[in-house]
Amino acid sequence: MWNPTQQVLGIPGPRKILKALGTLWMSSAADEKPVAGASTSCPLSEVSCQAKYHGQDTCCFNYPGGQMLQTQFWDVDPALGPDDSWTIHGLWPDHCNGGFDQFCDSKRKYSNISLILIDSGRGDLLEYMSEFWKDFRGDDAHLWEHEWEKHGTCVSTLETHCYEDYIPQQEVVDYFSKSVEVFKQVPSYEFLQAAGILPSHTQTYELADIEDALERGHGAPVTVHCRYGSLSEIWYHFNIAGSLQSGKFVSASPDGQSSNCPRNGIHYPPKRSQPEPTRTTTHGVEPTVTGIPFSGGGNLMVSTLNQKRGCIISYGTWYASGSCASFRAQKVSDDTFTLESRKGFCAIKGDALSCGIHVNTPSKFTVKDDRLSYLGNTTFYADKAPKGQVQSTIFASQEDHPIELEITWKSQGAY
Repeated sequence: MWNPTQQVLGIPGPRKILKALGTLWMSSAADEKPVAGASTSCPLSEVSCQAKYHGQDTCCFNYPGGQMLQTQFWDVDPALGPDDSWTIHGLWPDHCNGGFDQFCDSKRKYSNISLILIDSGRGDLLEYMSEFWKDFRGDDAHLWEHEWEKHGTCVSTLETHCYEDYIPQQEVVDYFSKSVEVFKQVPSYEFLQAAGILPSHTQTYELADIEDALERGHGAPVTVHCRYGSLSEIWYHFNIAGSLQSGKFVSASPDGQSSNCPRNGIHYPPKRSQPEPTRTTTHGVEPTVTGIPFSGGGNLMVSTLNQKRGCIISYGTWYASGSCASFRAQKVSDDTFTLESRKGFCAIKGDALSCGIHVNTPSKFTVKDDRLSYLGNTTFYADKAPKGQVQSTIFASQEDHPIELEITWKSQGAY
């Protein structure tokens, strides 16, 4: 059986092997023609929703879901994603009048999105999604599966027959790749920051100012959603010239969608308690943050032999290829503090670092030479370094654990 870690070692997965075999077969069967209407040869002449449907090839013309919504979350309780970024909700194909289809193909319901991405050689995409495509219940994989099943299967240009040389689940990779690509094109935090609209515990904002800032960044009006008077979601609307995979996304006005936010007094709360950032109207300038080691919010970074080797995730394990968990350092005395992730407090239990609701009494840590210290020691240990999706347990004493490591602090917002 193929192991996903083979991808890390450069060994091709089954999808790539299938593709190689398919290429050899095609070269030996030159009289065979590729599937008509394949997405790779789509013209860019007609833009969905701007052109009426008159029998176009729906492998090249998105129909009936011609308006794509790139939707983003601002999650505060629990706080998800980086403090200075919104996160991805999904990429939805709506009808040009605001209606939509859903759950269009039960045969393409997948429960292994992570493995599909790794198998396709897109570990980088999975790593990015692990940081910026977050589920409020902590089950990111379930959210990804839901978004694909509900919305991805309804994109006409992602139908399997639209590919000239189809590889199983290729359309799944294309959906998530494009979702992330479009998300990067509309950085909501930066759009709002450029207008002086920043998260605050006290400041409130006008809806018109929020919409104007986002429209300037997007190039077209957007749909803003609020929850209990606080910003919670943004919908960016696009039409597409060509297929979703390779076509051009064109900024568009909402079709049938409207904001539910009040006209004024809108809250934009910080994700985590921290000093108010310095306000600026200069695009792209980061808010100032405190850099005191093990103070406030930050990440626990792992180094071995003075080389950075990943970080600690929310359960307290060492991870090398995914997103770092956010920890809160809470002062206990002048010299000691506790650590807490979104899973719960952290403690050295049975000589191993662990975080979660099972921790009733958190361990007290200190800082020495800018490094995490426990019982006066700044060296921690592990049996092996993590690789791919494999995590490693961190131990407080050496015993039979051969790898020595150190843990330093990276203040939230400084990366």
